[in-house]
Amino acid sequence: MNAETEDLPSNAVPARTVDAFDRRILGALIEDARLTYAEIGKTAGLSAPAVHERVKRLKASGVLKGMAAAIDGSLIGKPLLAFVHVDADGWGKSQRMLRLKDFPEVEEMHSVAGDTSVILKVRTASPHALEHLLAQIYALPGVRATKSFIALSTYLERPVQAAVTADWPEIQHPK
Repeated sequence: MNAETEDLPSNAVPARTVDAFDRRILGALIEDARLTYAEIGKTAGLSAPAVHERVKRLKASGVLKGMAAAIDGSLIGKPLLAFVHVDADGWGKSQRMLRLKDFPEVEEMHSVAGDTSVILKVRTASPHALEHLLAQIYALPGVRATKSFIALSTYLERPVQAAVTADWPEIQHPK
């Protein structure tokens, strides 16, 4: 593997298949990671020890990466949410582009196909703070351009969901 990208998370499929019980466990943890195994078991239809074993396997396989606090950006002084498309020379996952992960304003970083190299999800205190961040991005060697999209409202923001659309009933559209 290329030394410049070996620290990147893999998109590999887990060795063990995630089944419906695992999805219910993961769904319960997404809603409230402080639930006891017994409480999760009621939702999943399993005993507390069975839930405990499955959670251990989900952690060991990398499916369950960890538990994190959900923070309201506006309440900690970072109300401005923006998506920044970065156009740079070469491949988006280069070591120089990976320096972007060092900025605390950068919440997500995605190497993408298309007319941009990397898409960033950033959260800043103000338009002036976003301008300062963009200046830092432009200072990276090879960055040619950026295009920023400022979110006016957020209707849905959530972590990865364990459910699969095919498992849900179809939405009935009004006629």
